[in-house]
Amino acid sequence: MERVLVVGVTGAGKSTLTRALSGRLGLPYHEMDALYFDGPGWAVNSAFAEDVARFSARSRWIVDSLGYPEVRDLLWERADTVVWLDYPRQVVMPRVVRRSLRRSARREVLFGGNRETWGGWLSREHPVWWSWSQHAGRRAEIARRTRDPRFGPLDTHRFNRPADTAAWLAAL
Repeated sequence: MERVLVVGVTGAGKSTLTRALSGRLGLPYHEMDALYFDGPGWAVNSAFAEDVARFSARSRWIVDSLGYPEVRDLLWERADTVVWLDYPRQVVMPRVVRRSLRRSARREVLFGGNRETWGGWLSREHPVWWSWSQHAGRRAEIARRTRDPRFGPLDTHRFNRPADTAAWLAAL
C-alpha cells in the first residue's frame, strides 16, 4: 500500500480513515476537497488537475476520494490500493447529518475558507442532500471501476460495516 484511494459516498468516513491510514502507513495525505476548492464562494482551483497529476506521480500518497471527474481515471490508474467504504444509507446519513449540523452550528471553516450555512441546507449541493441523492450512483460507479479490467491490478478492500473497517485498520 503505497498509493491509496479511500472511496465511498459523502459522509462514509473517508477523510477520517484516510488520516488514520496516513499516520499508520506514513503516507502523505492529500485531501481532495481542499485541493479542489480554493476560495470563497466554493471557487474551484484552476490548477486542480495539474496539482493532482503532480502529487499522484509520486511513489507514495493517500487520498480521500473517488476523484473528481477530471482526475478520476488518472488517480485510479496510478493507485495500487483502493479502500472502499461501502456503507448503507442507514450508516452514512446519520453521520453526514451530524457532521453538517456541527459545521453549521460552529461555523467551521472548510476548504478555501468556505463554511456550511443554515441556508445551504436548502441547496441540492448541500452534503446531506448530495449524499442521499448520490448514494446509489456512487456505489454503482465504484463497483463498475473495481470490476474494470484496467483497474484489475488494484488491491481492493471493500467494507460494508464500520466495525469491519476498524478491525482491518487495527490489524495493519
